[in-house]
Amino acid sequence: MPIGFELAPDVEDVRQRVREFMDKEVRPVDEKLSEEHADRGAYVQAIVALRKKAREAGLWNPHLPPEWSGMGLGPVGMAFVSAEAGRTTIGPFVINAQAPDEGNMHTLHHWGTTEQKEKYLRPLAEGLCRSAFAMTEPEVAGSDPTLIQTTAVKDGDDWVLNGHKWFASGAHGARFAIVIACTDPDADPPQARNSSFIVDTPTEGWEIVRDVETMAGPANHPEIRLTNVRIPAENMLGGRGEGHRLGQYRLGPARLAHCMRWIGNAEVALEMMVDRALKRYAHGSFLAEKQAIQWMMAESAMELYTGKLMVLHAAYKIENGLPFKQEVSMTKVHVANTLWRIIDRAIQVHGALGYSTDTPLERMMRTARAARLADGADEVHMQTIARNIISAFKKDGNTRAATGELL
Repeated sequence: MPIGFELAPDVEDVRQRVREFMDKEVRPVDEKLSEEHADRGAYVQAIVALRKKAREAGLWNPHLPPEWSGMGLGPVGMAFVSAEAGRTTIGPFVINAQAPDEGNMHTLHHWGTTEQKEKYLRPLAEGLCRSAFAMTEPEVAGSDPTLIQTTAVKDGDDWVLNGHKWFASGAHGARFAIVIACTDPDADPPQARNSSFIVDTPTEGWEIVRDVETMAGPANHPEIRLTNVRIPAENMLGGRGEGHRLGQYRLGPARLAHCMRWIGNAEVALEMMVDRALKRYAHGSFLAEKQAIQWMMAESAMELYTGKLMVLHAAYKIENGLPFKQEVSMTKVHVANTLWRIIDRAIQVHGALGYSTDTPLERMMRTARAARLADGADEVHMQTIARNIISAFKKDGNTRAATGELL
């Protein structure tokens, strides 16, 4: 069977248009905001202005079909768009493909009723509101959703939610949140314990306790308390007991979307490393002429190349309806660690400058550390990968099914 690595003409056209838009319109604004240490208000104003330009350029909602004001790209096309947008800080926001909204849009489009889509997906797709996603809880391991303690109890025609969430992505300023809560604590299997709900915010009993400060500073991942939050029965998203299934449906492609953006981040860090090495002279030669620095470049290039291929293959499997969980887990671990290592090397090559706040590298590193935790810690994915390898060997006597099935 022939293997082709050329993009379809329409996808290549989109990639070039996104690249040009990011270079000419977004990056200059992004750099200016960073240099000025602009506050959140300035970023919002800049994004709103750039969104108007993005829509005029036909670069809006690349992940949604045309009937939802989208470009109709599949996962493969999105891999290239997200990588280009990920080369800037605000790029994903400008094209309305940022987390958690992108994942919430996918979820609503796949699981929502006609009424839910019109009420919640439509304004989200039009850029008229923001949304949140609340699953993680401070009292239990986030990597095991079967332990979720937030409860949803049926009361007449309503559901009443009580619980405690944190890292509720996007909760500040969100018009609504998708909340995962336990409806059936004794369900067998445990994965059927949870259901998903759409909660209009703000509402009575929905309390934002604080914005959880991270290594990267405030990032709109608040701590939330739900106290007798009453919502109508029609706000259940998907079926009862399908919260785990819905979460996994959402998080699989979402993990890959993160990887796509991280590829863009890593690419920028590598380019900064090379640029610095070509300009910095020390001990009789430029850094780029020294073997130790060349090895850093070479290792970074190989890891980035591997990551790109993994992202594309996983996206191909999702787009063609093939099993993809193993490939996404492997991609997520590899790209998250690649991002960290390449930024770290870039800082090393920049020396004291890289450790300062005079370049974006220190911010990039603080942000990158979350990559090995968000959407599943490395160790959880590694355990899943290993289990799949063992299962494949027991079934087939080889590991091909768990290593991409490529050769």
